[in-house]
Amino acid sequence: MKDYLLRGTSIDGGIRFFSCVTTQLVEDARKLHDCYPVAAAALGRMLTAASMMGTMLKSDKDSLTLQINGKGPAGAVVVISDNSGNVRGYIHNPHVETVLKPSGKLDVGNAVGYDGNLTVIKDLGLKEPYVGQIPIVSGEIGDDLTVYFANSEQIPTSVGLGVLINTDGSVKAAGGFIIQVMPGVDDDTISAIEYKLARMRSITEMVDSGASPEGIIKEILGDIEVSIHEKKEIGYVCNCTVERIERALISIGENDLLDIIENDEGAELTCHFCNKKYRFDKDELIAMLERAKSGQ
Repeated sequence: MKDYLLRGTSIDGGIRFFSCVTTQLVEDARKLHDCYPVAAAALGRMLTAASMMGTMLKSDKDSLTLQINGKGPAGAVVVISDNSGNVRGYIHNPHVETVLKPSGKLDVGNAVGYDGNLTVIKDLGLKEPYVGQIPIVSGEIGDDLTVYFANSEQIPTSVGLGVLINTDGSVKAAGGFIIQVMPGVDDDTISAIEYKLARMRSITEMVDSGASPEGIIKEILGDIEVSIHEKKEIGYVCNCTVERIERALISIGENDLLDIIENDEGAELTCHFCNKKYRFDKDELIAMLERAKSGQ
């Protein structure tokens, strides 16, 4: 089954929801970055969350960036989504040592750390991007995002994220959900959802047993009638190009670029998101510098 995402509401509009299965997407990221299990889980949860949050954006030109850095052994985790839910990202230390909780589950919170912030950046094409930030709550990412929505966007929200790793290190199951309660929802509906959330299976259990995004929502919302507004395939997509890398090189400034030309006689840059290498020889760097000077 290809990874896909659902976006919808209850029929009366009182509940907004997002759900997705991201098993292949997270496996693609794991292989690209050679992630050890706990790093794959941390990066996979962030990618899953960003995919759903990205579809909250209005314009095709908008983008959303999630960052978490708790000064743990995994280092910073950074992911970016467009408004179609396609994502890319990286983790500073993909080879972080795997630590398990007493329950036997991967200890993502310990890997991410607790001394830092979760940051949400929305580039909406305005002069300045919107930046929301909260202190890390647990490092488990789902809990942290739940608090972010409540504090920064004043929306009662439940976020569930999960990544299950096979014994060979590959991704067996991954997915997530976001449930939001809009103003005016009656207390009985809220209580029913809270009851379901407290007793539901884990996301990884659901996805591993074959649950679809529709099945995830059904397990949470039960008999509440829903309207699906969007259903779309999602994936790990990097948008790096030679032109983007050239602009990054030019942005370091004329003096630094001249220093590279004179001393290194070439440059090699690696994309953080897909590890693709871009090489420029001395002549290409000189031409690049001339274009920058002429304003081309």
